[in-house]
Amino acid sequence: MNEQVKLTAKDWASDQEVRWCPGCGDYAVLKAVQRTMPDLADRLENTVFISGIGCSSRFPYYMASYGFHTIHGRACAVATGVKLANPELDVWIITGDGDALSIGGNHTMHLLRRNLDCQIMLFNNEIYGLTKGQYSPTSRVGTRSPSTPFGSVDRPALPASFALGAGARFVARGIDVNKKLPEVLKAAHGHKGAAFVEIYQNCIVYNDDVFAPFTDRTVADEKQLWLEAGEKMLFAKGEKGVAFDTDSKTLKVVAGDSDEVLVHDPKNRAIALLLAEMPADIMPVALGVLYEDPAPTFETAVIEQNRIVSEGKTPDLQALLEQGQTWQVTKEPRVE
Repeated sequence: MNEQVKLTAKDWASDQEVRWCPGCGDYAVLKAVQRTMPDLADRLENTVFISGIGCSSRFPYYMASYGFHTIHGRACAVATGVKLANPELDVWIITGDGDALSIGGNHTMHLLRRNLDCQIMLFNNEIYGLTKGQYSPTSRVGTRSPSTPFGSVDRPALPASFALGAGARFVARGIDVNKKLPEVLKAAHGHKGAAFVEIYQNCIVYNDDVFAPFTDRTVADEKQLWLEAGEKMLFAKGEKGVAFDTDSKTLKVVAGDSDEVLVHDPKNRAIALLLAEMPADIMPVALGVLYEDPAPTFETAVIEQNRIVSEGKTPDLQALLEQGQTWQVTKEPRVE
């Protein structure tokens, strides 16, 4: 018997021309996924990438595995059907802040609360890029766009907080060009259940450098808190840490050698929510796995329920069709 040949990043890349704007952060995410997949799967046909509508939703065309480019906001609904039809498939959902949190917010919420076994990669660029720069659900207050010429007055949705509120059992964050993104994706893939990963992705045309205050190399050490289970929440090369403020019931920055520095426990949902909502102007941005606490998956429960209710029964499609009211057409239809 021939041994299975290990796939490479090139094997996962399709023959399609990649068509995003030059400099788009989507390129970096695509390369990160293509480089990571050989460590996660050994067969292209066991993997499917499902997307909705948006710049990020071109993604399935560029992967050599199965792919399904669906309709606006419905990637999660289609992915649910795919996973129930073939639970052995490794399902990845590619979506954006507008696709998943606006028209698709309902579907995203239900997939997370049901805990379907899949990976959800939400590319967050805080703008509608494909339709030429309108503000999105994650756009900040004051964002000027064709649909908000005087500045947005909406309070933005926070994807990680949304996921936690919807009952997600795995919530993580990454940055499009950061070398740690593959490790975040591996952690998401290793989780049994719905794994939600928000990726800060730069839109160079319509919202360029919106994340620069914490992604720029000159400030990254001071503004990025990369979380590791069982490790202290340290940043700024270990000189600073994050602690719980008992007075305000929020998080605060303390000296790195302080006894107050928190040790990251991914199962602590309350702290995860505080990490997700830390104000970026005075706190670092929490990255990596914020929360992970596995629970039974949706498709497992559905399959087991079907097994129980069908036990001892013989499938009979004709009997099913004839049960209840039936009738026969005895005359030829009249033609006028």
